[in-house]
Amino acid sequence: QIRPVESGGGSVQAGGSLKLSCTIAGYSGNLACMAWFRQAPGKPREGIASRKLRGITTVSDSVKGRFTISKDTAWNTLDLQMNSLEPADNAIYYCAARGSAITCPLESGPYEYWGQGTQVAVSS
Repeated sequence: QIRPVESGGGSVQAGGSLKLSCTIAGYSGNLACMAWFRQAPGKPREGIASRKLRGITTVSDSVKGRFTISKDTAWNTLDLQMNSLEPADNAIYYCAARGSAITCPLESGPYEYWGQGTQVAVSS
């Protein structure tokens, strides 16, 4: 069974950095899309960044300039480098994947596989 597995969450002060990593357990082929989402308490799940096969990436305007995702690491892994973190970035961060697709949107509906999530806590 395809299962994204997140790591790297934790606590940091505002202005600090964290790197999240996602690997895919249970599958050795190429997935069309991998993406990062986050969900803060009381808010809907928000798409942060996605990567399509061949390295085409999309980053949400809400984090552009502060967050970047990997393009060149081995396929079926996806790192999210988060810099200049703010208290507004407090959330559970989820890795998601799609098996086959033409597009890799920052909407949660199309993604078939989800990790358990990792907590990011930013203190002011």
